[in-house]
Amino acid sequence: MAKDYTPEEIDKILQNLPEELKEAVFSMETADAIWNVCIKQKIADERMTKIAEYTGYVLMGLLSPQEFQEVLKRELKIETATAKKVTQEINRFIFYPVKPALEQLYKMEITPSEKIEEKSSLTKTAEGKKEKPTKPTGGDVYREPIE
Repeated sequence: MAKDYTPEEIDKILQNLPEELKEAVFSMETADAIWNVCIKQKIADERMTKIAEYTGYVLMGLLSPQEFQEVLKRELKIETATAKKVTQEINRFIFYPVKPALEQLYKMEITPSEKIEEKSSLTKTAEGKKEKPTKPTGGDVYREPIE
């Protein structure tokens, strides 16, 4: 269960929060984004308020972004597919614009659920040494001859 915080605890946390995250917590854009996501996913009851609360907890450093979807499923009894869609939309419209500040707050890199690996032009051998890729032998079949 996600912990409930007293107003005094929240005030103390907000005082130490970076300005960018403070603005995100109180902005109308954040509220509108949560409202739009909830309406789109047909969540128009008291769960909308809790989604806003948990979104604020992420922005304040009280709830990890990686735990957000699971909390929605467990605490609010939202179906897995709906919780995933809500999480994706909130990540896109609320968390992503303040990603550097969130990473600094959590002291970790926040990655999307499907990470794309970067390829290097050098490959590693079994010993761990890097070697240059080999060039194909023969002429380039894709080039036209120069006249």
